Amino acid sequence: MDDYFLKYENRTPEPPLTYSAPREMVWQFMATLALVVGAWYIWWRWTGSLNTEALWFAVPLALAETCAYFGMVLFVFNLWKDDPITIPDAPATLGDIDPNHPEKDRTLVVDVMFATYNEDPELVRLGIQDAKNVTYPHPIDIRIHILDDGRRDDMRAVTEEEGVNYIARPTNEGYKAGNLRHAMEHTDGDLLVICDADTRPFPTILENTLGYFTDPKMAWVQTPQWFYDLPDGQSLPTALQRQFGPRGATFGRLIEKVIGPVQLGTDPFVSDPKMFYDIIQRRRNWANASFCCGAGSIHRREAVMEAALRSFGAKVETRLHATEEVITVSSKEREIAPDLMEAIRTEAATTEVLTPYKFHVSEDIYTSIVLHSDRERGWKSKMHPIVESKMLSPQDLLTWTVQRYKYAGGSLDILINDNPLFRRGLTFPQRMMYATTFYSYLAPLWNLIFLAAPILYLFTGISPVSAYSADFFWHLIPFLVTLELAMMIGTWGVSGYAAKSSYLSFFPLGMRAIWSVLRGQTISFKVTPKVRQSGNFLALVKPQIAIVVLTALGAVWAIITLATGTTSHSAPGVISNILWGFNNCLAMAGIIGAALWRPENDEGSQHEL
Repeated sequence: MDDYFLKYENRTPEPPLTYSAPREMVWQFMATLALVVGAWYIWWRWTGSLNTEALWFAVPLALAETCAYFGMVLFVFNLWKDDPITIPDAPATLGDIDPNHPEKDRTLVVDVMFATYNEDPELVRLGIQDAKNVTYPHPIDIRIHILDDGRRDDMRAVTEEEGVNYIARPTNEGYKAGNLRHAMEHTDGDLLVICDADTRPFPTILENTLGYFTDPKMAWVQTPQWFYDLPDGQSLPTALQRQFGPRGATFGRLIEKVIGPVQLGTDPFVSDPKMFYDIIQRRRNWANASFCCGAGSIHRREAVMEAALRSFGAKVETRLHATEEVITVSSKEREIAPDLMEAIRTEAATTEVLTPYKFHVSEDIYTSIVLHSDRERGWKSKMHPIVESKMLSPQDLLTWTVQRYKYAGGSLDILINDNPLFRRGLTFPQRMMYATTFYSYLAPLWNLIFLAAPILYLFTGISPVSAYSADFFWHLIPFLVTLELAMMIGTWGVSGYAAKSSYLSFFPLGMRAIWSVLRGQTISFKVTPKVRQSGNFLALVKPQIAIVVLTALGAVWAIITLATGTTSHSAPGVISNILWGFNNCLAMAGIIGAALWRPENDEGSQHEL
């Protein structure tokens, strides 16, 4: 195994963010204030600020701001409230999680499943060894299964050496979802833990999570994902010294004296999921809308199988009715003979596939929607606050791109083809939470306008507003200030700038995902690589580089023309758009830097695990 990962073995995750009722009250007040001021600003933008001589520019920008404001409304709804952290007592027997089960005095059986395809068997071995060290305060039957879609002899050998169960299948139908379905046909645990090939469970994963299942309606529990191998980075003086020598180090130290310590390269791909799990997902618990994210989740087998059976039955009936309609129309008969109907039903049931986990690139969130919408059973979910496993982060921009494109395309595919907003059974809060997730993947549509607008003004002097006047700043600045203060309080304890920058610089990949889904293209099930890919990744960030270059050239051009008085630029307009463009360039700089980033001692080849 490569020493690059071994040196991080002793790292431990940060504790979850603490709950503060007073801070939550301040957040809710500031969020409400920001929404009111924002609505005032948006109303003014449409009614009192549009440049009527350039509506082709003014209207798209105002529309983009309106779309962003609506996203802000959804995000505030998502973050509205949290709950104190409480860890329920671990159940002792099956009866504690299923009071009506005939074997309620039986020991709990938990299947720990590692889904793997082409990852290094030695990487999977680490997860197996950690799973064997899981502890529990009561007798429990933990069964570890390796679901090998690669059907590899060396993977089978590892499982035999570790004394765990090896499960393979003849095809790769349904990819990970199909792999899990096949494994469930060959196992019978009461609960199952889903792990990726690089998941390393902590000893407390069952002790701290199974207590939620004492609620018979609890279908699954998601635990936070944590990347233990995020690089330490280096201080600004050290980085500058490597590039420019002792003078660079001196300059770096001077900067740090002014703004404080600066650490570069600690998370080049903004992989730290703390914002997502500790803020966004946790705040969905009050609405019973936290969704499954795959690795590190624990599921009640009964819930998964029951949802699959209901979906299976509904699809069989749909297929049956469609066939019945075709036969009655073609034969002119009002009814079909019972024996023929039974044959049609049998054929429909044989043709349809029972899928406990949906055959979809985003099978996790898809299955969550199916379970949440089962109003008859009222299945619940929970985002557990404590990190209970560790895994590997993306090691290069290509890997990051594959992963993010899969997330975006899969979510948008669900939005277009099986929109949860109109799915029967979901509550209004659940619909809004899922809307927040899917709406966020549409943001590249208006973010592209936000990136292009200052460039357009700086080159042409054409303004999207009637004037960069005191009235403009009187409406804009209060909105920006109240919004920033509200979000700072609402996400207290997590740095938000890197996430916002990544959100903005994501636009090329997001646009590609949107275009692919609209064209009906299948989103790839490509496995995220677990080794660093070699090569130059600047080709992946050409659009972001173009934004930086065009913004810089536009700023120079605007300053020159303003100084010579040969254009319609105004001083407030130039200053405002240069600052706006500079903020955009800072956001682009993060992902451009990620394209150039290499681990320490990396010489361009792949890291072998």
